[in-house]
Amino acid sequence: MQQATIPSRGLSLNEVLPNAHFFNGGDVQFSSCCSDAYQCQDGDLFVALLGDEDDGHELAREAIRRGAKGVVAERPLPLEVPVCVVPDTRQALGHVCQALAGNPSQRMDILGVTGTNGKTVTSLLMQSVLHEAGRCVGASTTMGYDDSFETRAASQTTPAPTELADLMARMVAAGCTNAVVEVNSQALARHQLAGVELDAAIVTNVRRNHLDLHGSVMNYRRIKSRILNHLSPEAFLVLNADDAGSKMLESKSQNPTITVALHGDAEIRATVVERFPSEQTFLIHAGNDSIPVRTQIIGDQHIYSCLQVVAAGLIMGISLPTIVRGLEAITTLPGRMERLECGQPFSVFVDLANTPDRLAMSLKNLKRVAQGRVICVYGPDAYGDHEHRPLLGRVAEKTADVSIITSNQPGLEEPLQIVHDVLDGYDRVARAHVMPDREHAITHALEQARPGDAVLIAGKGNVGYQVHGQTHGILDDRQIAERWLYRVGSQLTYADTSRPRILPFSAQLN
Repeated sequence: MQQATIPSRGLSLNEVLPNAHFFNGGDVQFSSCCSDAYQCQDGDLFVALLGDEDDGHELAREAIRRGAKGVVAERPLPLEVPVCVVPDTRQALGHVCQALAGNPSQRMDILGVTGTNGKTVTSLLMQSVLHEAGRCVGASTTMGYDDSFETRAASQTTPAPTELADLMARMVAAGCTNAVVEVNSQALARHQLAGVELDAAIVTNVRRNHLDLHGSVMNYRRIKSRILNHLSPEAFLVLNADDAGSKMLESKSQNPTITVALHGDAEIRATVVERFPSEQTFLIHAGNDSIPVRTQIIGDQHIYSCLQVVAAGLIMGISLPTIVRGLEAITTLPGRMERLECGQPFSVFVDLANTPDRLAMSLKNLKRVAQGRVICVYGPDAYGDHEHRPLLGRVAEKTADVSIITSNQPGLEEPLQIVHDVLDGYDRVARAHVMPDREHAITHALEQARPGDAVLIAGKGNVGYQVHGQTHGILDDRQIAERWLYRVGSQLTYADTSRPRILPFSAQLN
């Protein structure tokens, strides 16, 4: 982890971290930093991080041996170079990286987007609206890191401090006046946004998620509330008034808050006009103004994302018609209720939907628009919260007409063990269909579909690979479905009833 952007005298560590305590000497002048002791080079400032498996404090001497001229730590260390002691080295790293990059976040209007569901969609919609308004805008999302000239693949939802500082510096160099940053709970827990002051924040919702990382719902909500610490005094906050978890943040916030709602009272509201598998139309109500929005992405979650972007856009001085043009310019989002249209007489959607909450929302969206049955292919990955597995099964059994449990990212686990964990959530196991091979499961779901049905392929979204054991193979839900649809599905007629039927789980065991 290397950062070197100040070529001459360098920066004063005392100025960057004014509340720190120094031992073994006075201030440190530095022009680069590193948090990996084995990657340190001559003249680096070494930041000792507490990791999940190692402690950077124990490697400080290795960093010095490789040329580190100073150490940032959380406790005094008996070293021959100056040691700067701070309460949290992860926060310190963020401030150091931003300072080395020239504090680019202070030279743009930064909007942060966090929440349990809808962060990526809301971020991309916001970016589209800002483009429509003629702003030069960069974005950091799960879909990629965009400095307005090029988009690089995202290594994680929110970049690490060095990568985030570099990205923002490239945005400034490209002439960006605005930036949109997607922020997940892991990034807030690890202080990856340290050193960045937000001019606005959108909290999409605060539900139950990542309890395997945060331990409890209260801890998760407390971590989410850290987004408030990054708001400048003049910043504003956009919250979902229909979401109970967001109300906690409203009571904690010292900043002006604007609320949105689809069902309750709020400053910005929406009324659904009509829904179809291919599109939905709704009215946005903002004060005395109302305007229709017609979008090819369906579902209530998308309406909430649009509402929150409308709220932020209006506060930023963008006209309502311009905002709507930006919203309608996004016609598809990879792996987010992405509709596959290959001439077949039924609907097919690919959606991330890897938590019980997301799966329930996606299935309910399809139940509203499908003329026939809703068929769901789903399965948890080995790296997610194990408590979600039976909950996914419960949601699928109660909401889908046909549910097919398959593998997702089994990793080192046996796929059938994951399946049995999911089956624990079923009241009637005989209603479950089990096909561990994901490609076969998708194909069989499509073979099962009849005119007017809706097929949901859930769990992976736009992730185009699968990890099983030591194998890391290409497996893209969209490609699998499209191959079958172009080969077979587009030739089907409304009278075609000759396709095979999937046997229930109990029959498959015989």
